[in-house]
Amino acid sequence: MFFIISKILAFLLCPAYWIYIGVILYFFTKKPKRKKGILIATLLLTFILTNNIIYKKTMLWWQTPRQEIKKGTQFEAGILLGGMYTFDDDNQGYFNDACDRFIQTNKLYQSGIIKKIIISGGSAAILTKEPSEADSLKKEFIQSGVKEQDIIIDPASRSTYENALFTKRLTDSLHLKPPFAIVTSAFHMPRSLKVFQKQHINVVPVTSHYIVVDKTMSPEQYILPNPKLLNDWGLVIKEWIGIMMYKVTGKA
Repeated sequence: MFFIISKILAFLLCPAYWIYIGVILYFFTKKPKRKKGILIATLLLTFILTNNIIYKKTMLWWQTPRQEIKKGTQFEAGILLGGMYTFDDDNQGYFNDACDRFIQTNKLYQSGIIKKIIISGGSAAILTKEPSEADSLKKEFIQSGVKEQDIIIDPASRSTYENALFTKRLTDSLHLKPPFAIVTSAFHMPRSLKVFQKQHINVVPVTSHYIVVDKTMSPEQYILPNPKLLNDWGLVIKEWIGIMMYKVTGKA
């Protein structure tokens, strides 16, 4: 139930829908004063949410910064959180824009920094049946040269909380010695760290998939609005709400 509620909230928290609702309310509202208020609020919200500077500053503040791993450091395992694989109607899998999680994990393994890879990720589908992401990623890692015996999978977890809960069971049952490297997107890392720490799993963050990097913007980015940000804001808003919900329910 918690998983389904979180998916519904993720849909409602996308700012693009807020603007859409504002436009609808404007056209259907009859009272002039209220109509004017809705118009001003919708325009102000649109300006804020399509402003490149505001979005960049917020994401740089929120994302977990890159942390260099000291030479010679080695972990018994690296924990890879799912979310980088998408399936079509024929259950054919494809890497999505979060595939850097896979790339960074593979680099850690190939360089000898992690001995084993724990893939945590089931199916995030609600209305349809999809293959387990962990099973599919296991095949991708094997094709990339990772030994099958070095891959441990959690094919059941469907949320960050379950990632931590099921990973804890795996590491304890296999008697793996912490700390572990944890790999996920930079914007998802703050919530992941809180949830894993709540489960008493000692992890070291290895960030990937940076939505924003500290790079000088081009002149037009300072002036022109960016409609794409209406969707992008949903990523970080989902993380903020997720942390609040996890704290309220004792999961973080």
